[in-house]
Amino acid sequence: MSVESRLAEIGLTIPEIAAPVAAYVPAVRTGNVIHTSGQLPMVNGELAMTGKVGAEVTPEEGAELAKICALNAIAAVKGVIGDLEKVVRIVKVTGYVASDPSFSSQPIVVNGASGVLGQAFGDKGVHARSSLGVAVLPLDAPVEVELIVEVAD
Repeated sequence: MSVESRLAEIGLTIPEIAAPVAAYVPAVRTGNVIHTSGQLPMVNGELAMTGKVGAEVTPEEGAELAKICALNAIAAVKGVIGDLEKVVRIVKVTGYVASDPSFSSQPIVVNGASGVLGQAFGDKGVHARSSLGVAVLPLDAPVEVELIVEVAD
């Protein structure tokens, strides 16, 4: 079953590539590795929510936003390789969570991204990961996710 079929089974689709908010490209390929830029939870060109997780944004909302970030990252990868069946594996996920100073459950938030990658790519979606709490993200986004992906020739 294809990546896009797996996503469709759970009611998700790969969005259009999110437009960069500064001077960068959504993803770059070097050899058989694609690095995505940090992807914000953009939906139809708009940030889905703003604020800090643990204050204005609940951990559950943060996890849903991380899922949107992951879908945007998948779109960026698809934009580089055209066919997601060329993905050999998701190597690394880095999730940044704009956190209230008392919030310390960043891994729970980033699980939103990890979960959708596992659902989309199966065993190829199992990855290394970092979940970082930060003071602020661009546009006051609650979450940002970037990927490192190995692809076939």
